[in-house]
Order: sequence, then C-alpha cells, then structure tokens
Amino acid sequence: MLGRCLSLMKPVSFRYFAPRTVDDALDLLATHGEEGKILAGGQSLVPAMNFRLARPTSLIDINRIDALDYVRADGGELRIGALARHAHFEAPVTGGALTTFLPRVARHIGHLPIRSRGTFCGSIAHADPASEWCLLAATLEAELVIVSRRRQRSVGPSEYFVTALTTTLEPDELLTEIRLPLLDDGWRTGFAEFSRRAGDFALAMCAAFLRFGS
Repeated sequence: MLGRCLSLMKPVSFRYFAPRTVDDALDLLATHGEEGKILAGGQSLVPAMNFRLARPTSLIDINRIDALDYVRADGGELRIGALARHAHFEAPVTGGALTTFLPRVARHIGHLPIRSRGTFCGSIAHADPASEWCLLAATLEAELVIVSRRRQRSVGPSEYFVTALTTTLEPDELLTEIRLPLLDDGWRTGFAEFSRRAGDFALAMCAAFLRFGS
C-alpha cells in the first residue's frame, strides 16, 4: 500500500518544451491544445500533477521568455507581465496608494519559497478563490491581456472568472499581462486576511478602496 501511495506522488509522463519567445509559446499552445499546460511558477500546477489531478501530456515552460518578466507603470496603469513573481511586490513597485498596499498583500502569500517562484499572472490564471491577487484583480477591475495565434483580447474580471478554478481562458491562449489602475494619493486602502496559520490559504479576506476629495 505504501508503494502504491508513493507512486501516485509522481506525474504522468509528459513532453517538455522551453520556448524563448511569446510567438514560440503560442505556436506550441496552438499545436498541443488541451493536452498542453503553461508552466511559470508551478506552485499550483506541479502539486496537481504530482497528485495526478492534472495530467498534461505537454508542459510549456515560459520561464526563458524574458519579455514577460516586468512590472512597470505606463499610461495610468501598472502593467504586470506573466513572469513577475509574488516576491517582486514585497517592495514598492509604484507610487500613490499602491505603494504600501501591494507589499502588504504580497506578504500574506504562502511562504518565501512560494513567493520567490509563484507568479502574479499564474495565480490569476489558476483562479483559486483563496488567491489574494484574484481578489485584488476583481476589486480593482483589472484588465487581463490574453493572446493566442487566433487573436488578442482584453477582458475584465467579470468576463474572465467563471467560478472557483475556472476561467474563460481557452486551451490555446496565454495570459500575458495584468493591468491595474494606478491610484493617486487621494485613495485610501485596506486589506485583511484570516488564516489558521501564517502562510496557509485564506479562510476569509477583504480588500477595500476609498477615495477622498473630488
């Protein structure tokens, strides 16, 4: 019985691809369809594969696509690329009301190894209801940029999230960027989370944004 349990802690066999450009990744997604999975931080996908809850036959590792690793302010928005790690947000990444808010939220995410590997966009792609970034995206009405060989589209949270762990992301699509509105100093923010232990999944959490003045 022990041997049987240990054998189930390994993923099924899969093919591994490591594209170096977004175009190459999109080609692979178009080719492998529902049998392919994107690997960024792997903090959700790899455990699911180990328990064989996810059984992709092709793994598309986007970690060598440097063009997706960025966080920058541009035109009134904070643009977050698909390879931006949770840990990136532990220090201020922009000014205004998000200066302290994003670090406050980031420090609630798992433990340091998880924050060092997991990605902002990957968390939203996974759509776990206990995800701090999913709550933030929904509360701030983020813009999600999704690309494939067929099209590029931008959607809001109400169009993207379907239910727990389910989104409108198609098998051949890649979530390349999240855009958050930049909030000036006239905004006040609040965030609270309850979990049994530090680093555990949240049992409840809340984010609030309030603007003072005209």
